[in-house]
Parts: sequence; C-alpha cells; structure tokens
Amino acid sequence: QVQLVESGGGLVQAGGSLRLSCVAAGSIFAINAMGWYRQAPGKWRELVAQITSSGFTNYADAVKGRFTISRDNAKTTVYLQMNSLKPEDTAVYYCNADIATMTLQESDYWGQGTEVIVSS
Repeated sequence: QVQLVESGGGLVQAGGSLRLSCVAAGSIFAINAMGWYRQAPGKWRELVAQITSSGFTNYADAVKGRFTISRDNAKTTVYLQMNSLKPEDTAVYYCNADIATMTLQESDYWGQGTEVIVSS
C-alpha cells in the first residue's frame, strides 16, 4: 500500500508565504512525477506545479514566479514553497504522485488534501 501525507496548509494574509510538504510512504519501488493540484470552491481541480524524477518542473501560469516545487534527495518528499500569496490562491491543495509499487504496478496516487486560505 502507498500513502501520500500532506502538511503545511493554513491561514495566511495576502503577500505571505506557506510551505507545503508531501511524503510518500509504503511499498514503493519508484516514484516518477510528483506534483501539486488545487481545487477552489465551485471550481475544477487544476495543476499547480509538477516535478519529474529528473528534476524537470512545470508550473501553472497563475503561480509562475511565486511558487517553487522541489523534491528531496531520496525523492520521496515533494515541497511547494508558496510566496506572495493572493486570495485567489485559496483552495484545497492535493499532492499527486505517479508511483510504481514493489509489485511493479504503476498508479496515480493522491493525498488527502491540505487547505490553504489567503485573507485579503
């Protein structure tokens, strides 16, 4: 079994910063791309940022220059540093990872979500 556990959400004023973390644990053989998605009330879930196992990154236009995605050396933890936060960044943020288990089954996994609220 594989789990993604997120932390770091909370309430912050506009212009502030937060750092989200997501740890992958379980029967993992390899982790390919990891990323962060968000879903605001009444909206579809959208990609925020993604990082491949080789370190290639991809960002949504709305967060370019403000958010930074990174992974630790063991590549089992992904971070999202969010600076210059805006009220429109308010959403539930979900960690996502493409993981191959020890039985060599590859699937898409999701965390439980962590809420970010940016007050104006």
